[in-house]
Amino acid sequence: MNLESNDMNPIKLVAIALIVAGTLGLIYGGFSYTRNTTVVKIGPVELSAKEKKTVNIPLWAGVAAIGVGGLLLVFGSKRK
Repeated sequence: MNLESNDMNPIKLVAIALIVAGTLGLIYGGFSYTRNTTVVKIGPVELSAKEKKTVNIPLWAGVAAIGVGGLLLVFGSKRK
């Protein structure tokens, strides 16, 4: 009995993660997050502001992640 064929090896997990990340990158095109920054600090008084940042994911990065994930999924588990 070969138990390795039923187990999920790390290469397959990375491949699936890349495919999912690439697909999400193509669907959403980026993500936003909010960062608190200190504007003025005078003694015990502190004035802070929330700053919204947007990170755009390039189209080629999503396609590349899906491609590399697919190649890893197909060829990564083949061992001689």
